[in-house]
Amino acid sequence: MGSVRLTLVATPIGNLADVSDRARAVLRAADIIAAEDSRRVRKLLSALGIPAGDRVVSLHGHNERARVPHLVAEIGRGRHVALVSDAGMPTISDPGQALVAACADAGVEISVVPGPSAVVTALAVSGLPADRFVFEGFPPRKGRERRDWLTSLQAEPRTIVLFEAPTRVRATLEDLATALGPARRVVVCREMTKMFEQFVRGSLAEVATAQYPERGEMVVVVEGAGEVEDEVSDAELSRWLAARITSGDSVRRAVDEAVAQLGVRRNRAYRLALAIAGGGEGSSDALGE
Repeated sequence: MGSVRLTLVATPIGNLADVSDRARAVLRAADIIAAEDSRRVRKLLSALGIPAGDRVVSLHGHNERARVPHLVAEIGRGRHVALVSDAGMPTISDPGQALVAACADAGVEISVVPGPSAVVTALAVSGLPADRFVFEGFPPRKGRERRDWLTSLQAEPRTIVLFEAPTRVRATLEDLATALGPARRVVVCREMTKMFEQFVRGSLAEVATAQYPERGEMVVVVEGAGEVEDEVSDAELSRWLAARITSGDSVRRAVDEAVAQLGVRRNRAYRLALAIAGGGEGSSDALGE
């Protein structure tokens, strides 16, 4: 292994045949294997014919604070640590970032064995633009945090990739349809690389009505906001905003809807909405921009 003392190892997201020869070699040779779920990694090692012995230790959100200094100390003693997650690339919406950061700060040489990743696999198979994208991890479940998250995505021009639990995916798709507009394209990727692999494609409105088994790993890929700014004139936008405000919407609500449904810039919609409502720069309904 040379002077490398920490190696991040990507593991299969479903199909065992996707594990690389290099990943096998590192897992076989490592002195310590730090794993998000030690039981799952022991099963993986057994399936690969690699003895686990007493090398596997857990590293997850509940023990990272205490475990990371111990692992850095073990590396300082000359031991080689392999970092893995339950599936895919470590640290991507999984534990491990604290260990990598601590090793980098300590001057430890770090290497990586690339391989399966649910994020880029879903993005590639979606058929949506992949030159620029944003990964959102698991969305907030409820309350203001969830509302703020949905609002933050309304004008996001990049393709959006997120994880979701199968029991919550329909609710999230429905919320996205309301916040981003029902016509936005989306692909739901379920059980990728596994026997019951499934891809559901369509608009947010269509895909939100599909039936999903309450089991299986889910990745959702959503089209970014369209470039339709030039299609909506100031006059048209003002009429649209006036109708919303007259019907009882606040300036903030009307602007949020304009951004989501028309794809216009928030600052532009806010300026016109304030004029319609008779507000000014100091209005209490300001968006803080």
